[in-house]
Amino acid sequence: MKLTEVIEVLVEERGLDRQMVIDAVVDGVRMAYSKKFPELDITVRYNKRTGEPQVCAVKTVVTTVQDEDDEITLRKARVIEPKIALGEFLEVPLEEVVGRIEILAAKQIISTKIRELEAQAVAEEFKEKEGTIVTGTTHKRERGGMAIKVGDAMALLPRSNSIPEEQLRVGIPVRCLLKEVLDMPRGGYQLILDRASSDFVRKLLELEIPEVFEGIVELQKIVRVPGYKTKVVVASNRSEVDPVGTCVGVGGVRIKPILKELDGEKIDLIAETESLETLIRHSLKPAEIDKVEVTGGEKAMVWLAQDQRSLAIGRMGRNIALASELTGINIQLQEAHSVAAEGLSFGDTQTTDDPVEQPSPSAKASSDAKAMDDTSDDEEPVEQDEQS
Repeated sequence: MKLTEVIEVLVEERGLDRQMVIDAVVDGVRMAYSKKFPELDITVRYNKRTGEPQVCAVKTVVTTVQDEDDEITLRKARVIEPKIALGEFLEVPLEEVVGRIEILAAKQIISTKIRELEAQAVAEEFKEKEGTIVTGTTHKRERGGMAIKVGDAMALLPRSNSIPEEQLRVGIPVRCLLKEVLDMPRGGYQLILDRASSDFVRKLLELEIPEVFEGIVELQKIVRVPGYKTKVVVASNRSEVDPVGTCVGVGGVRIKPILKELDGEKIDLIAETESLETLIRHSLKPAEIDKVEVTGGEKAMVWLAQDQRSLAIGRMGRNIALASELTGINIQLQEAHSVAAEGLSFGDTQTTDDPVEQPSPSAKASSDAKAMDDTSDDEEPVEQDEQS
C-alpha cells in the first residue's frame, strides 16, 4: 500500500484532517533520517504527484566544496536549479536509505502523532457537549467500569459514577451525562461519563420536560442517593403552572421515562415554599408528619406517629439524610401520642427516649436499630406522593 493510500484511510475512517496526517508522516520520516544522518540538515516534503515523502539535504552553493555534508558546487547546483546563485541554499535529494532501527523509530513517532491527532479530533467533537446527556451503546465491561461507544468514540462509565447494583447489558443503548472530556486519553479513554450525580437527574428532567428546559419550571435544588432516591425542589415562574404536576404529567407520563432511565430509583418532587416548616414536612415524604418546629434556624423537631417513623427515616437512614441535606436543617424525630387516644395536645406531646438526630445537612443521618433494619421503604409513586 502506498503512503498516499494510508493517509486516505486515516482521513476517511478516523475523521482526521488530511494536512495534519501528512505533517505527522513527514515529521516521522524527517526524524528517522536525522537520526541516521545527524550531520545533515534534513528536510522532508510530501510529493502529491507520487504520494510519497521526498527527502532532501539542505546545502549551501559554493565555488569550492570544503564540507560535502553542507556544501555543493555551483555547477552541480545548477543541474538541479538552473537559476541558483552562489551563497544560496539548495535542497538536494538524498539518495541514501535508512535502516530498520530508524524505520521503527519513524513508525513510533508517526503512531504517536496520529494518536495525538485522534485525541484532538475527539476533544473538538465533544468539548461543546460536556455537561450534557449523550446516548451510547454499552460495549464491554472493564475492570474500572463500563466501556460505552458514543458515536465513533469510546467512553468510560467508571464504577464510581454508576448507579449501584445497576446491571448494564452489552449492546443496549444507555444515556449518560458527559462529565468530562480529556485533552488526551487516560487509561485508554478520553470521555468520562456519569449516571450517579444529581446533575444527571437535572439534565434528564430538562430533556424530558419542556417547561423545565424553557425555564418555566425551575429545579431549585436536587439531592440524591443514586439507586435509592432523588429529592427535587421545583418552582414555577407562572402562577397558572403547577410545578409538581407539570413534571409528573398526566398519569405520570413525563416522570415514568426518567424513573425507568434511573433503573427504578424513586423521585420526590417538592413544590417551593417560603415556609421552612412546610418544606421539612414535604421533604420527609412519604411519612405523614404531625408537627414541625424549627429552632434557631439550624435544628428542627419533627413529631410523627410511631408507624410513620420508619418511613421518615428510610432504609439505612437515607430518606431523613436526604431531607436534612435538602433543607439544610438538622432534623430530630420525636414520637407524638395519638390525640384521640391520649387526649393530649401538641403542647403535651411526649418525646421518645431515643430521638433521631441529623448531624448536619451534609452528614449521614443516624437512626435506631429498628430504622436501620427497616425494609418497608416502598413509598407510593411520585405523582401520588405530591398530591397527597
